[in-house]
Amino acid sequence: MSGSPPSSSGLRGALGSLWARLLIAFLVPTLALFGLTGLASYTLARSILEEELGQGLSAIAAAAASQVSGERMLMIEPGDDVNGTRTWRNLTRSLVDVQKASGVRRVFAVDVQGRVRVDVGGGLPVGAEVPELARDRLELTRVFAGERAASQVLFKGSDGRLYKTGYAPVFQGEKVVGAVAVEGSAAFFGPLARLSRTFTVATAVALAVLAAVAVMTARGLARPLRRLMNSALRIGRGDLTTPVPPEPMREIGVLARELEEMRGALESRDRQLKLMLAGVAHEVRNPLGGIELFSGLLAEDLRAGSSQDAAAHVGRIQREVAYLQRIVEDFLAFAREQPLARAPVEAPALLSNACELLSAEAEAKNVKVELEAASAQLEADGSLLTAALVNLVKNAVQASPSGARVQVTGRAEGSRYAIEVRDAGPGIPEAERERIFEPFFTTREKGTGLGLPLARKIIRAHGGELAFTSAPGATAFTLTLPLGASGRT
Repeated sequence: MSGSPPSSSGLRGALGSLWARLLIAFLVPTLALFGLTGLASYTLARSILEEELGQGLSAIAAAAASQVSGERMLMIEPGDDVNGTRTWRNLTRSLVDVQKASGVRRVFAVDVQGRVRVDVGGGLPVGAEVPELARDRLELTRVFAGERAASQVLFKGSDGRLYKTGYAPVFQGEKVVGAVAVEGSAAFFGPLARLSRTFTVATAVALAVLAAVAVMTARGLARPLRRLMNSALRIGRGDLTTPVPPEPMREIGVLARELEEMRGALESRDRQLKLMLAGVAHEVRNPLGGIELFSGLLAEDLRAGSSQDAAAHVGRIQREVAYLQRIVEDFLAFAREQPLARAPVEAPALLSNACELLSAEAEAKNVKVELEAASAQLEADGSLLTAALVNLVKNAVQASPSGARVQVTGRAEGSRYAIEVRDAGPGIPEAERERIFEPFFTTREKGTGLGLPLARKIIRAHGGELAFTSAPGATAFTLTLPLGASGRT
């Protein structure tokens, strides 16, 4: 395994950030949605209700102003309210009727200088200035220009409630000589405020529920992720034997399966590496022992002056060195990852070349290699694929008795090309069939046990597969390879 193992603190920190992210993902959008929606709804409702209240009060003020004679209103002087003059009483009676009919808190009439002429509900004497008018200067400017208007702001009365004022002009002929003001309670703000509080409580409850859902969701995700984390940490520490438990959740289950496949691949590679190292050590030990033995005998013969025996020992040492060199070469060929140099290869020529390389060995053992290959083109690395085929044909020749035949056939099967190497040897014993592709497993005295594993590795690198069937007198190894683009029908 390359690289450093996963950090426990880093993985736990990732789980902690998952909790935080889920809480943020649940709560922030909800808070924004509820908060902005509630604020917008409250603001819109208040604006609409304020506008309707202002229009209603200004309409009441206009109805009252229509009953007020501008000329008689101007006849009211300071002290008339104390003396109770007829003009003051008549105007007061009219405004009281408006107050009772509309249910407003206050109705008063002022001249263009803003001095009171009649004040029903406010108690200001005739001639006094109304302080509230300073607040509504812009609205009064419009009123004295002949328009109706309502105050833009709410004000709080002595009873603690909110009020609004509506204004309407009082005419003397075509001239505006004053205004009637009507103060009404913004009673709708009580229910609106309660609604706002209710909405706030509902938002808080929703946030609490979503927080609980986020926590439960985070726990539901964290538990399987923690199990995966523990498995990853075990693998990082070198424990490749403990399986990764499956997970029921679909997405995390995919991660668990992939991690389990990775663990299995690492375990297989680790086991294979250990087998290879043990095999190399075992295989190297034998020729080294022979070299040590024969070199000792050679030294004795040289001291004794026996050149004939010395030459024989030198030959034996050279054979052991050659065997040792073959072990090293096979080991390197199997261990290293060789990039494929793919090119169009004619299947008959490939098979013919592999058989030709084994012709001398087959002839020496009195075994005949027969080739029958259908025409097809492969996209392959010719040298590597030839090496794999040579291994298969060589095994077949070595397993065949004298006078037997080794049949090599090739045929197209759909989009693939099947190559079969069949011999009439004794077959592979049942107990050995599961191990023949293990590195360094061999039943021959001078075999390295890397021929079949290397052949299967090369074939799989080409996208093919190697399989076999075996019985006494009939053993066949079959490899299938994908056809090249021009070789498909």
